[in-house]
Amino acid sequence: MANTAAAVSEGLVFTTLDKAVNWARKNSIWPMTFGLACCAIEMMSMGASRFDIARFGAEVFRGSPRQSDLMIIAGRVSQKMAPVIRHLYQQMPEPKWAISMGACATSTGVFNNYALVPVNQVIPIDVFVPGCPPRPEQLIYALMLLQQKIQDQSGTVKQVLNLA
Repeated sequence: MANTAAAVSEGLVFTTLDKAVNWARKNSIWPMTFGLACCAIEMMSMGASRFDIARFGAEVFRGSPRQSDLMIIAGRVSQKMAPVIRHLYQQMPEPKWAISMGACATSTGVFNNYALVPVNQVIPIDVFVPGCPPRPEQLIYALMLLQQKIQDQSGTVKQVLNLA
């Protein structure tokens, strides 16, 4: 115990490599927007100065799936759009995450008919954001939940080194 107190007073930090890698990942999320309806307007406002998504390490929305690790699906998903979403998700490098934003993306919302499909039937979703349309604060909270999920992952180093 005395050695630990002395190390802390000297500025040394003890942690595992998993925790350090997860800390870096959670604070450098690169989102890709996939705005399909009115929820996209609320998602775009997160990049503005009022909500400032840069505080959470997700500053620049990427235009390419190969440069992103988070897909935010905002709006209703038609059956014709589902293969496109699946294809873009498959192009994203590992590790990758997805947020379903709004009632339409989550459960087809008020547009519930034969042509729409919930996005969780197309790709795996990590965080669902309710609302029609959800406020930017709700999306920020979803991003914070995702960051906590990333921080709590185990076996990260084994995945990176392909040992798992």
